[in-house]
Amino acid sequence: MSRSLLALLAGGLFGAGLFISGMTDTTKVQGWLDVFGNWDPTLAFVMGGAIIPMAIAWLLTNGRKPIVGGEFPKPPEPKLGRNLVLGSVLFGVGWGLAGLCPGPAVASLSYGGWPHWVFFAAMIAGMALVPLARAQLDSAVPAE
Repeated sequence: MSRSLLALLAGGLFGAGLFISGMTDTTKVQGWLDVFGNWDPTLAFVMGGAIIPMAIAWLLTNGRKPIVGGEFPKPPEPKLGRNLVLGSVLFGVGWGLAGLCPGPAVASLSYGGWPHWVFFAAMIAGMALVPLARAQLDSAVPAE
């Protein structure tokens, strides 16, 4: 099976999972984030259903190679720094305001209407602008 076909199948499965779980429903996501209002705890099961298998997969990759070649990525350094904090804050604000993050945004483009396309365009623009903003920030105040 070619690498591209495997990537297409994995992406399709991921998108279907996002749709079935409700992660592409912006009101459901915002309900999950509204812990002091009308909180909807059902997405906790979605997150657990993603985190637990991924933790097991990380444990099983030791000494193995991916089926389609290459290397498994190394776990990230557990260092808390400016880039991680800023990125997390921006991600959380965007997720809270729009009810979408990158995966569900792409998965909902075919049926979400124009608001999803506006979010997608803003997300792509943000991804393009971050390296420029990061270079400016690093030149003004070097990261530690």
